[in-house]
Amino acid sequence: MIPDFQDLSITNRLYTYADYLAWNFTERLELIKGKIYKMSPAPNLEHQGISANLFGEIYAYLKKQPCRIFSAPFDVRLPLPSGKKQTDKEVYTVVQPDICVVCDMSKLDRRGCYGAPDLVIEILSRSTAAKDLTEKYAVYEQSGVREYWVVFPYEQIVQAYDLDENGRYLLRKSYTRNEVIPVGIFGNFGITLSDVFEEKEEEHF
Repeated sequence: MIPDFQDLSITNRLYTYADYLAWNFTERLELIKGKIYKMSPAPNLEHQGISANLFGEIYAYLKKQPCRIFSAPFDVRLPLPSGKKQTDKEVYTVVQPDICVVCDMSKLDRRGCYGAPDLVIEILSRSTAAKDLTEKYAVYEQSGVREYWVVFPYEQIVQAYDLDENGRYLLRKSYTRNEVIPVGIFGNFGITLSDVFEEKEEEHF
């Protein structure tokens, strides 16, 4: 019998992708290093608009590139950096980035992505901000995600992190609505953030 989500979340047990596949909860969940995290409810209108605009800009560019873009819900399995293929029972991190770009087609299968995407974008909400800025930051860095963007909807800022030669993230810059943010993994492509963020209103994320 599949236990209740609340029962799982209060235990000290570490869960795997095999456990994740066996669950059938109404809540959307992620696993980070074996711990269960409940995802936010359906994103608000502002979040949806930013996600759609970013996805559209990158998707149009990728028509001429050997890469693919995906949006949540899309499972990304991040195995431990052991150098060998890991079974479902050995994978302890499964996340659903708001947007990710994968350029190594061998990482894709019918269940999603196995291994680090080249670019991950997370759009913050009040319920996920701490996780995206700490736990997810750490697993993306450890797994070798080359470029990580954190979008602050209310402030209309995007923080871009690049993986350095030592496998650590460096903050490239915090980009504002009036700037163009380069997509570092491509080198010759940037996104005008005024095309991503709507004119500011009274709405809060």
